[in-house]
Amino acid sequence: MSKKLKPIVAAIYDFDGTLSPRNMQEYEFIPKLGMSAKDFWSESKKLAEEQKADAILAYMKLMLDKAKANNIKINKKEFSEYGSAVELFNGVEQWFSIINAYAKSQGIQIEHFIISSGLREIIESTSIAKNFKKIYASGFMYDQHDVAVWPALAINYTTKTQYIFRINKGSLDESDNSLINQYVPDEDRLIPFANMIFIGDGETDIPCMRLVKDKGGHSIAVYRPRMKEAKEKAKQLVNEHRAHAAIKADYKENGEMFKLVCSIIDKIKANENFKQVLRGNT
Repeated sequence: MSKKLKPIVAAIYDFDGTLSPRNMQEYEFIPKLGMSAKDFWSESKKLAEEQKADAILAYMKLMLDKAKANNIKINKKEFSEYGSAVELFNGVEQWFSIINAYAKSQGIQIEHFIISSGLREIIESTSIAKNFKKIYASGFMYDQHDVAVWPALAINYTTKTQYIFRINKGSLDESDNSLINQYVPDEDRLIPFANMIFIGDGETDIPCMRLVKDKGGHSIAVYRPRMKEAKEKAKQLVNEHRAHAAIKADYKENGEMFKLVCSIIDKIKANENFKQVLRGNT
């Protein structure tokens, strides 16, 4: 593998509860069903338990069933409208430009990724989608009329870790398993684990947080501002050594998140400088 001109940092995010306050289905889709979010997720959980099914596949199946029963369109065009309605945490819209600028000032290239159990069709239609090198999320198959007919990909809490390794090795195509299963020496991997920052909020993020942290990377647990229960849950992830820090989901410039991520970039830059000094003395 050719030498990179700049060290690459991977900033990897969950979506629901991390960049957006609520589950993405709750902004447009579930209200169209005439039911509460609580009732939808309770029914999804019941379906998974009754069928001994994966929780992500269960909610995707329920979306299809409910849409059909209520004569609601569930196609690519509708998903694009759902994406435009998704709310984002404070500062998220500006986050990518300000953190990219800081990384550039330190001679670091930063790339952004999503790994989410939510729907890629909705995420790809949000105002921030253009900032991501790759969006890994659950998604549907479509018929010739672009109508969703079947789950194509379901990303749950354990399968999320696969995409960490894809980013690590530079094997980004989720349908290509050739490179991801090959042995690649650590020094030849595109983005070392030590150069990763994983940001998530909930139980589905724990395996990724722990993997990145244990491999020498950096894991951040975020919580919704002014929600005591969410803050305690994030702190618990730190106490259980699954994350390095618990930070409120506020991405504005010079806020706690910005300062923490800048510090991590500084650390990665220092480590890269140290390795160059060692190479120069061998």
